[in-house]
Amino acid sequence: MIKYSINDLEKITDIKAHTIRIWEKRYNLVKPKRTSTNIRYYLDEDVKKLLNISTLKRYGLKISDIMKMDSGEINEKIIELSSSNEDHEGQINNLFISMIELNEESFNKIMADSILKIGLEKTVMYILYPFLEKIGILWQVGSIIPAQEHFISSLIRQKLIVAIDAQAKASKEHAKTFLLFLPEDELHELGLLFYNYLLRKYGHKVIYLGQTTPFEDLIKTQKIVNADFLLTHLVTAAVPYKACEYIENISKTFPDKTIFVTGKQACDVKSDTPKNIMIIRNSNEFKSFLNHYI
Repeated sequence: MIKYSINDLEKITDIKAHTIRIWEKRYNLVKPKRTSTNIRYYLDEDVKKLLNISTLKRYGLKISDIMKMDSGEINEKIIELSSSNEDHEGQINNLFISMIELNEESFNKIMADSILKIGLEKTVMYILYPFLEKIGILWQVGSIIPAQEHFISSLIRQKLIVAIDAQAKASKEHAKTFLLFLPEDELHELGLLFYNYLLRKYGHKVIYLGQTTPFEDLIKTQKIVNADFLLTHLVTAAVPYKACEYIENISKTFPDKTIFVTGKQACDVKSDTPKNIMIIRNSNEFKSFLNHYI
């Protein structure tokens, strides 16, 4: 059983802790439990209820009107409104609920609806990336169990692999070769998979090494394939200097190659980067580069 603090609820639902406390008193909305030392905590059911209320409030419903609805009416209203609106935050909330419930059917429906409305790329950019960022923060502070994160990450990974497999082989005239890899001990490959998909969609060739690639293996592979560009994705929390050291190392090892570095840790690097390093802060930046320079 996972125990959420009120600060966790604020991060998950984007409802201020002060507001949650007011709703507790006024509407008996959620009923926090208490530890043996009298510290308040909340359970999955509280999180799901607040996520649904957060979604309905964004559609303009008043909390007083929402509280007159039972859980079935709330779910029906969310389905009705989400079917006619492009609500990214609502979809993120729904994904969070499917993760809490370990509900694969719900996840597949959310993904299918979103891809039908806005396509895979926008679904990843506007729904999956913010969702993964949110659960990454909660996972680091122990507010969700690893099994939940693994469950939802595995489902997203399956979707991306299917999309990658659907792309044709390198079709662009003068197609370039990209070598994609993650550093040693980096296991979070969803971002790298998405860049794999984008590159193949744009008609380029990809050599995909994936998770936790030993540096010596990277050097050996590049000697064999002589890729035009390298791309890595830095996600796992680390002190900034380690990310800087890794970037400096790959820059010196492949001085004649442009190396794209993406991911949260790359975006957090504040110091000047070597000339052959390109920090990519989001997929739109990368697509712009592909459109204008390759």
